Amino acid sequence: TTALVSIVLSAFMGGLGVGSWIAGTLVRRYRDQIRFHPLRLYACSELLIAASALVAPLQLAWGNHLLGRMADRVPISSGTYYLVSGAWLALTLIPWCACMGATIPLAMFAIRSDPGHDSRRSFSFLYLANVLGAVAGAIIPLFLIELYGFHGTLRIGAALNTLIFAAAFGLTLAPQRSSAVAAPERAENPSTLVASSSVTLLLLFTTGLTTMGMEVIWIRLFTTYIGPVVYAFATILAAYLAATFAGSQVYRIWSRSYHRENLLAWVSLAFLGLLPLWTSDGRIELNGNLRVLLGVAPFAGVIGFLTPMLVDRWSAGDPDRAGRAYALNVVGCILGPLLAGFFLLPWLG
Repeated sequence: TTALVSIVLSAFMGGLGVGSWIAGTLVRRYRDQIRFHPLRLYACSELLIAASALVAPLQLAWGNHLLGRMADRVPISSGTYYLVSGAWLALTLIPWCACMGATIPLAMFAIRSDPGHDSRRSFSFLYLANVLGAVAGAIIPLFLIELYGFHGTLRIGAALNTLIFAAAFGLTLAPQRSSAVAAPERAENPSTLVASSSVTLLLLFTTGLTTMGMEVIWIRLFTTYIGPVVYAFATILAAYLAATFAGSQVYRIWSRSYHRENLLAWVSLAFLGLLPLWTSDGRIELNGNLRVLLGVAPFAGVIGFLTPMLVDRWSAGDPDRAGRAYALNVVGCILGPLLAGFFLLPWLG
C-alpha cells in the first residue's frame, strides 16, 4: 500500500540520516585520537552492510510472525497494523541503513586525511560516484531477482559489499604519503567558500521533504503503466537516480568555474514538479518507461545539481559539517513520504 511504501522510504532515509550525523560527529570528536588509517572505518561500515543482507530477512520474518500471532489473538485495525509493522520496519532497517549513511562522512574523512587530494568538493565527488552505483543498483537486481529470487539476490549484494570491504581495507595497507597529524590541521581551516547561513540548511531540508514526498506520488501515478509495485518502484528509482547523476556531473563541471547558481534553477523546480501529472495522463499515448523518464528526470536532474552544491558549500570538505548537512536533508526525506502518504494524498489527491 502507499502508506507502507511511505513507512519503508522514511525508515530507510531515517537510517541514512542517523548514520551520517553520528559518523560526522564521531569524526569531529575523535579524529585526533585515531592512530590507524581512516579508510578502515569505511571498510568496517561496508562489512556491516554486507551482514545486513543476511540478517534483515530474518528480522522481517520475525516481524511477520509477530503480526500473525497478534492477529490470532485480537482483530488488528489498519491503524494498529501500520503502527506495529512500521515500528518493526524501523527497528529492522534503521541500524543497517545507518551504516550506509555513515559511508560518505567516513570516506570524506579518509580523503581529508590524504594531503594529496583537494577535499573541498569531496562530498559532491562521493555523491556522484554513489549515485552512479545506485543507478546500477536499481536496475540490475530486477534481472537477478528473476534468476535467483530475493534471497539469492541479497546474497550477491552481501558478496559485493564484502568485496568493497576487502578493497578498502587493502588500500590501507599501502604506505601513507604523510603523517596522520596533517588531517586535523587541514580540517580546522575550511575553504572560504563555506556557507554559514541557515538558509542553506533550510533549502537542504526542503528539497529532501519535497523530493521524497513526490516519490510516493510518482509510484501511485506510474504503477498503472509499469506493472507490479516492485518494477514500478525500480523504474522510477532508476530514472530519478540517473537524472540525479547527470545533474551532479553538471555541477562538478560547473563548480570548477562558478560559485553561485542562477536563481532560475530554484524557480524551475515548481514547473518541473508538475510534469508527472502530464506524463501520467492516460489520454496521452506514451510508452510506460518513457512516461516515467519524461515526468521524473527533469526535476531529479535539477535536484542532483542543487543538493551536492549546497552540501559542498556548507561543508567545504569537513566530514562533520557534511554529515550534519546531509542528515538534515535526510530528515526532510523522512518526513516527506509520511506527509505525502498519510496526509496530503488522502486529503488532496
